[in-house]
Amino acid sequence: MDFSKLTNALRFLGKAELGAPLVIVIILAMIMLPLPAFLLDMLFTFNIAFSLIILLVVVYTLKPLEFSAFPTVILLATLLRLALNVASTRIVLLEGHNGGSAAGKVIEAFGAFVIGGNFAVGLVVFAILTIINFMVVTKGAGRVAEVGARFTLDAMPGKQMAIDADLNAGLITQDEARARRAEVATEADFYGSMDGASKFIRGDAIAGIIILFVNMIGGLAIGITQHNLGFAEAGEIYVLLTIGDGLVAQIPSLLLATASALVVTKVGSSGQNIGQQVSAQLFDNPKALMITAGVIGALGIIPGMPNLVFILLASALGGSAYWITKRKKEVDLVDIDHPMELSRAAPEVKELGWDDVMPVDIVGLEVGYRLIPLVDKNQGGQLMTRIKGVRKKLSQELGFLIPSVHIRDNLDLSPTAYRISLMGVTVGESEILPEMEMAINPGRVFGSLPGKTCKDPAFGLDAVWIEVNQKDHAQTLGYTVVDPGTVVATHLSHLLQAYAHELFGYEDAQKILENLGKTAPKLVEDLVPKILPLGLVVKVLQNLLQERVPIRDMRTIAETLAEYGSKSQDPDILTAAVRASLGRLIVHEISGIQNELPVITLDYELEQLLHKSLQTAGEHGAGIEPGLAEQMHKSLQESTQKMEMEGQTAVLLVSSYIRPWLARFVRHSISGLHVLAYNEIPTDRRIKVVSTVGQRT
Repeated sequence: MDFSKLTNALRFLGKAELGAPLVIVIILAMIMLPLPAFLLDMLFTFNIAFSLIILLVVVYTLKPLEFSAFPTVILLATLLRLALNVASTRIVLLEGHNGGSAAGKVIEAFGAFVIGGNFAVGLVVFAILTIINFMVVTKGAGRVAEVGARFTLDAMPGKQMAIDADLNAGLITQDEARARRAEVATEADFYGSMDGASKFIRGDAIAGIIILFVNMIGGLAIGITQHNLGFAEAGEIYVLLTIGDGLVAQIPSLLLATASALVVTKVGSSGQNIGQQVSAQLFDNPKALMITAGVIGALGIIPGMPNLVFILLASALGGSAYWITKRKKEVDLVDIDHPMELSRAAPEVKELGWDDVMPVDIVGLEVGYRLIPLVDKNQGGQLMTRIKGVRKKLSQELGFLIPSVHIRDNLDLSPTAYRISLMGVTVGESEILPEMEMAINPGRVFGSLPGKTCKDPAFGLDAVWIEVNQKDHAQTLGYTVVDPGTVVATHLSHLLQAYAHELFGYEDAQKILENLGKTAPKLVEDLVPKILPLGLVVKVLQNLLQERVPIRDMRTIAETLAEYGSKSQDPDILTAAVRASLGRLIVHEISGIQNELPVITLDYELEQLLHKSLQTAGEHGAGIEPGLAEQMHKSLQESTQKMEMEGQTAVLLVSSYIRPWLARFVRHSISGLHVLAYNEIPTDRRIKVVSTVGQRT
């Protein structure tokens, strides 16, 4: 035989992707064509092995989506089993009168050995297996799959919002967000398919019952009418073979139903398979084992009880509890010994030097001792990775390298507290619950959640600390659910954006100019130090960052400074000129690509009054009447809230002279209000005045 031709043919089948159609053709052939007894034995054995393989794969799967082909496998396994039922029925009815072995050794063995050759016992065993499969396993798995599909679909919007929140906070990249969205969609498809696949298993169980009775009646009729057998003899032959056939099919069906139930009832994705989860969560509590051992031991000493069995089991449980307790104590001793070893050899006291004067951390994060697992990679902590993602995203958005974050533990803090500092000064702190998750109310939810109420530390939104198993329910209600590490990373991102101007210094400016010098060397050479000193350039860039204007377009900034630097050395005037040059970028950051820009304006008389007051009292506006300032602030706040309620970004449009003072006036008191000058609006944008502050009615 030419094995090379056979190998090439198999390769052709694989490349042509004919595997699935070939299986379907084989199943149809099993239904239509009579099979010899030996081949039927092989197929029955394969069916049992195939079902066992599926069950074991499910047991060792870490999360359901790792076996996303499971619904399809259920369909193929069900079709295979039904085809075998048809083939076995044919051979039992045609050859059963010749003896049990004529229908195959597997059917004969199950009919004779497994149930002892007693068809009454066989009927009872088959009925029990069917009840277990149909009423318990299949029905329960179907209900769980149905509920899981519904809740998964309901939770999709919340999960998508959580992904968008992580992406906007810089915790994940675009590729990671795309992968997580695909996983969410795949999860919904999987549970939807499992809901439908459970109906296959349920129908298979019902079909097994019907096929059994049809085969029994048909076998008795054929044996009595066609082969002239007595009722008792026909019953002994055909009923035993039919029960054996039913048991051969019912056992793989039970295995497959169990696998389906394990898939849909598996909770969480902790990196453990089902066996590891059960052993870690059920048999890791020595108190439960010890109390159980006591109860079983007490029952074992009651007269009339099987004392030996009870006492042996109580001894085994007590020994297990003792071994688990001893193992935990050894782990605790190892943890305690480490600090003792560090303190044995006290270092000699040395003379103080400049090396003992520790520099201030530019950005620092201190955590309580219960939050250490969040930052320890050896304990599965992901916070450091997320902080790197925050730094990368902000660096790309703002245009300069965000300094690294120095993380340390602080025993003076509350165990669940953390503190963020800039230049050694605390700028933010909060407490988180590491074993729970924060459900944030984005403004519109459809119910309340039980848990510990709190505030989102980054934006001050109402939130609730919830258990991890409540996550899907919370997302269904419209909450944005984030883990403790994301809470810290988002808070840090918010503070780094707010204090970006303080993080930017001379070294950063020099590095930016060096990078610009690679593409525009003449521009950088003429700007610093010929036209402007480096310190003045730093001040202008800090002013831009303080007003949330990115400095990515350094070429435009440098060209504007080179043009206006010879006319003025005032950093505010230079900042205003740069802002006008970056107008398209500023407006795009606010409203995207919309052609129309809704704005708030000041009444002409009010604007003139502010103009004169600033000319008289200087840029700090000390000459403005307090009552007027308070009334203007209230009106601006009301107009801002109105625009935000309509889904628009609030923009106050004023003259370039009073814009810097007004920007400082509302910076910390009215969040979300952008103050722009008329000359910062690109010529291709239309302005729509939605309200005028100070206008008399």
